[in-house]
Amino acid sequence: MRSRRALLVVPALVSLALATAACSGSPSDGPTAAASAPPTVSGTIQFWHFFTDREADVIQGVVDDFEAANPGVKVVVKSGQDDQKMRQAISAGQPIDVGLSYSTDQVGPLCSSGDFTDLASFIERDKVDLTQIPDTVLGYTEYKGKRCTMPALADVYGLYYNKKLLADAGYTAPPKTLAELTDMAVKLTTFKADGSIKTLGFMPLLGYYENAEAHWAPSADAQWLNEDGTSAISGSPGWTTLLEWQKDLIAKLGGYDKLAKFQAGLGEEFSAQNDFQTGRVAMNLDGEYRTAFIDDQAEDLDYGTAPFPSAQGFESTYGGGYITGNIVGIGKGSTNPEAAWAFVKYLTTNTDAQVKLSNGLKNVPTMHDAIASPDLEVSPQFQTFLDIFENEHSATTPPSGIGAEYQTIFGTHTAKWQSGKETDLPAMLKTVDQEIDAAVQLQAGS
Repeated sequence: MRSRRALLVVPALVSLALATAACSGSPSDGPTAAASAPPTVSGTIQFWHFFTDREADVIQGVVDDFEAANPGVKVVVKSGQDDQKMRQAISAGQPIDVGLSYSTDQVGPLCSSGDFTDLASFIERDKVDLTQIPDTVLGYTEYKGKRCTMPALADVYGLYYNKKLLADAGYTAPPKTLAELTDMAVKLTTFKADGSIKTLGFMPLLGYYENAEAHWAPSADAQWLNEDGTSAISGSPGWTTLLEWQKDLIAKLGGYDKLAKFQAGLGEEFSAQNDFQTGRVAMNLDGEYRTAFIDDQAEDLDYGTAPFPSAQGFESTYGGGYITGNIVGIGKGSTNPEAAWAFVKYLTTNTDAQVKLSNGLKNVPTMHDAIASPDLEVSPQFQTFLDIFENEHSATTPPSGIGAEYQTIFGTHTAKWQSGKETDLPAMLKTVDQEIDAAVQLQAGS
């Protein structure tokens, strides 16, 4: 899925989040629910989302279904609107009734600024069954007790592996531990006559496709934030475990420079030249949506999927993984909040709508009933991600008032760590804590 990855947060969006919090003062509560639900809804609502091309057509199909079920409502759709553009428009007073965001990292800024209205009055009045949604997902759709968003669909991350390449190396199953992943990655890596990498078992560099700190974190129960919003990174042993594993694998595969040279020749992620799809890498971390790209661009690829391996000491958590997803809410300037809420509720709690979206976009539904629906199209490879989604050990990145800035700060240091420019890991992690805490304090004092 283009644009939906949690760590793809441009600096301008982070700045916008902080600037909005700084100038908003006490955010308006925005629209609230009427005392009783209207028997029918009518009028026009404006719906902004980020999808384009084929994916936008899938969204439009569900919009058409909603309009057919609510003939008095006209949904004016603006597709291809990224989070930054949408938030700027809401802050400028545009009457956006419903907004679909690709980044759960924006829940904190959206809720604290009031750009998305608190949905509690609507949820309570209509007795929405939130037990249909896993706790992890409920956690990333609210901030400090304020639920200003509902989950639309989820992205779930796991391990993709090339069955032929593994079989040729004598393997009959994917790795379940990071130690096994290391051994297999080394054995599966081949070199050209000049010593450069020809085929890579697994790429350990952060920044390669979906390799991200957040996506690795559940493998070692690595924690991001304390309850007060300050950094928990240096005090979480999982980060040390993961980064030391990474450094060891980098060395065993020939060193950072050799891997960086290989990375420089990667194929574009969302094209037929994706390294996993061409067999350039044997194993890769990716989201469930990759199954749709393989079906479309590499239908002859013999591959499997599995949960991402667990770190030493965390073997019992195998089966979990990283979860994020799309979030939808009502803009504070909505001129038709009841129709907007009816649409939000349809997108996020209607089983048929969730199944249709999942079948079209190849993302994981966020409702248990939709996952269990016989109408959900499920291949063996896609089933892996449904299982990860429902696993108790799956985790996400916590909402923060500074959006994804805490991840961005960490990323600037891990980039130096993997290249060898940072060598004192405990000191580095404490510096990360200090920089994140300073950003949190700045936002809190705005």
